[in-house]
Amino acid sequence: MKLLLDENLPKRLKLDFEEHEIYTVWDKGWNGKKNGELMQLLLAEDFDALLTFDRNLQFQQNFTKYAVPVLVLAAPDNTYITLKALVPALKEVLATPLVPGPIIITTS
Repeated sequence: MKLLLDENLPKRLKLDFEEHEIYTVWDKGWNGKKNGELMQLLLAEDFDALLTFDRNLQFQQNFTKYAVPVLVLAAPDNTYITLKALVPALKEVLATPLVPGPIIITTS
């Protein structure tokens, strides 16, 4: 699966997903892009999903226009130590067929 980590996530989080083709916004040179432009780039480069910490993205984007699954990591902060606890739940979601739109990832 081809995944993109939003710029609000720690870059080293991608190391926890070796089984996927995963890039950061920085890897692609897309840092600073507005959400709509980022969604267009995702589609143009055939990404399967966006991983983000931006809880507002689900309310800001038209997911009928941008048919991309957006995995929103819901945690108290966006440090690697905190987000690492979401990795098992995130891997479970990634093992299922993804549907376009926001998917909230939390710990059980």
